[in-house]
Amino acid sequence: MQDVVKAYRKIVHLSFPPESSGKPIVCNLTKLFDLTFNILQASISSRQEGSLILELTGSEENYHKGVDYLKEHDISVQAIAQKISRDDDLCIDCGVCTALCPTHALYMDREKRTCLFDSEKCTACGKCTRVCPVNAMNIQISESDM
Repeated sequence: MQDVVKAYRKIVHLSFPPESSGKPIVCNLTKLFDLTFNILQASISSRQEGSLILELTGSEENYHKGVDYLKEHDISVQAIAQKISRDDDLCIDCGVCTALCPTHALYMDREKRTCLFDSEKCTACGKCTRVCPVNAMNIQISESDM
């Protein structure tokens, strides 16, 4: 029977210098280190500096090898812990956030006409925080160990 390795999951913020933007460095995390990635946020400035928030999943050993690989390519890596919270007192149950939630962690109870939030399904992508008209959805970010 084969040993099952528990998946190690971290959310990281990567900052790319201009000379690294456009190179397949992130794709190599999958190819070279058997890590899967989920892009939570990405941007490239007018000066071609890149910023990327990724959810990386794989073995802990491969995660650390992948981070070392990124650093060798002059990519700044900061592990972050990100969580979405909802202020139920502010929420007006409009449902705007439900249309953007990729994991359906936010959904409408049509019978009660209320918006529900399942934090276990949430990947903390932050889309709901940008569209909430009353700022009931909030991102809580803290540094975590690499």
